[in-house]
Amino acid sequence: MPHNPRAIKVSRIAVAWIALTLCCVLTASSRTSTPLPTGDARGECLSVPSRILGRSVPYCVILPPGYGEDANRRYPVLYYLHGLGDNQQMFVRSGGFNLIEELWDRHEIGDFILVSPAGYASFFMNSYDGRFRYEDFFIQEFMPFIENRYRVAARRESRGIGGISMGGYGALRMAFLHPQLFGSVSAHSAALMERLPAISVGNSPESGRLQILGNVFGSPPDRSFWDRNNPLNIARTAEFAGMKIYFDCGSEDDYGFEAGAQALHNVLVSRHISHEFHLYPGGHNWGYFSKHLPDSLRFNSEAFRLHESRPTHGKPIPR
Repeated sequence: MPHNPRAIKVSRIAVAWIALTLCCVLTASSRTSTPLPTGDARGECLSVPSRILGRSVPYCVILPPGYGEDANRRYPVLYYLHGLGDNQQMFVRSGGFNLIEELWDRHEIGDFILVSPAGYASFFMNSYDGRFRYEDFFIQEFMPFIENRYRVAARRESRGIGGISMGGYGALRMAFLHPQLFGSVSAHSAALMERLPAISVGNSPESGRLQILGNVFGSPPDRSFWDRNNPLNIARTAEFAGMKIYFDCGSEDDYGFEAGAQALHNVLVSRHISHEFHLYPGGHNWGYFSKHLPDSLRFNSEAFRLHESRPTHGKPIPR
């Protein structure tokens, strides 16, 4: 979608990072099951032990209607990554579960499993100092655990990844770096920025504004590490191999992420990579996310080819 993004000064980018990191609330691992809303669709919140991270990592899974009816049926899986300040219960506490259930009830999406792991403030990647290897955990431990515990069709074309804000950054980065694993990727208001945020070194290293960012990208942030992990840079050379790509952003995003979304669109256009991109009116808040979440869920359902002839809990999806 053609769009002329607002000019964003380096100082605004720094303010965006400071504001974004200030809103973060870290959550502890939980070994207990958290009940999800009742209905045809169901789910559970549990945890998976991680040798790599040295802790148990909580996650929530939403199972489609009819999951328990056929023990031989396997389902596509959509890994969904939360934003900074949120956690694995992003769909449970926000009303997102009801939204997803309504899409199933109206036969607007096919049957697939949604999984949201706790990502803390990791940006879903290995940290600069190597002390918190979240990406290694996700690829080597979490995905195999989920696809063994639940009836997942463990193949590329039946596996997608999506996310919101920090999770959008993580989803795009993960998919672009591991195209052999994911057949589709989607992101809402991904935390994309072309340049490394300029943050004053005069701030205390213990400052809450810097600690979260420093824990991931180095303190002060390492420019080379930033560039290597920036989805905008990865997209310039990634081998997408037919990956289905969707992303959108609010045209008045509170952190200026619409400029990064436009930049990603421009990169993909320059490489003639097929994708779906939208700038919609709105800011960086749950009101915007909930309005456009159905778009990415429909996109992934179609990427899984559930919109063709495969049934959704006993009924065909209208084409």
